[in-house]
Amino acid sequence: MNVVCVYYGNKYGTEYVQKLYNMVQRHLTIPYKFYCFTDHPRLNHIIDGDVLCKPFQLDDEQGWWNKMLMYGKASGLEGPNLYLDLDVVILKNINEVALWGDDETFGVINDFNGFNTTFNSSIVKFNTSITEQSIYQKYMIDRPNYRREQGDQNVMSKLMERHAKTLPMPDDWSQSYKWFDRKDPRFEKSKWDYSLKPETKICVFHGQPNPHESEQEWVKSNWK
Repeated sequence: MNVVCVYYGNKYGTEYVQKLYNMVQRHLTIPYKFYCFTDHPRLNHIIDGDVLCKPFQLDDEQGWWNKMLMYGKASGLEGPNLYLDLDVVILKNINEVALWGDDETFGVINDFNGFNTTFNSSIVKFNTSITEQSIYQKYMIDRPNYRREQGDQNVMSKLMERHAKTLPMPDDWSQSYKWFDRKDPRFEKSKWDYSLKPETKICVFHGQPNPHESEQEWVKSNWK
């Protein structure tokens, strides 16, 4: 099993890679390798732990579009992979997440907006044996057109929503930090109470605020 993240530009400090690695170390108890795709030239000298840093295959992608590159076989990722965004907080054991389906399952979480059927790309289990043709090659052939979409998860959703190997993960495993529940998302800021559901394995911080900005004790005690 490979655990994969992407660190691009200066949106986050390097502590985000460190703390993601630390959380995975605490909460994934099956054998794995931790990969970070990055444009940071010395990241491997900054992170404390066994983080395998890999350069991006292309130098003309920006921001989240670099995530599309990991789906290709040129990424060098072999076997099942669990991708995690940097702005997540892992709360409990994630073996079930990593082992979801079989080795070729494209495992995703549903987006937190309960009014659409888009997947969220903060947590993705994938195998390049499937995504090389289903995502990577299609994206590379028509990058300018695909990049008119709002983001990488919109493209990923369109390409994989009907694929035979796509298997959404249980909604109870993940939650939005600010919107809380997919069935009754709290879009208005006045309703953001940052509460935690007891069954949540991974909390996703999409947009603002970020984990380092949280004053919630349950975040502080886990994001470290």
